[in-house]
Amino acid sequence: MAEIHVEVVAADRSIWSGEAAMVIARTMSGDIGIMPSHEPVLGVLQSGPVTVRTSEGGTVVVAVHGGFLSFADNKLSILAEIAELAEEIDVARAERALERSRSESDAGAERRAEVRLAAAAGAH
Repeated sequence: MAEIHVEVVAADRSIWSGEAAMVIARTMSGDIGIMPSHEPVLGVLQSGPVTVRTSEGGTVVVAVHGGFLSFADNKLSILAEIAELAEEIDVARAERALERSRSESDAGAERRAEVRLAAAAGAH
């Protein structure tokens, strides 16, 4: 089975690395699915969940806020300003942050909280 090597890195740490059958991410041009032998691509990421379908049949979901992705030679690099694994997300805290951002009319914070909740929901 063909695979792609995936590296997900945030500004402050490495988030996830491994082999995948497919990765789905949201770019400024729309959603993109990357599979083995995909044409080389460079894209600006939009805040949203990134879904990695691992070679073993599992799923890894990462909440990504900004950054870019680069794919060539069956290697995908996702370099994000902020990123966290769905399993690391404190859902109650994210819900409180969403409510607070709405009451303060902070669109950026609201979007980050929505992405965190979507990633956490996608992991279950």
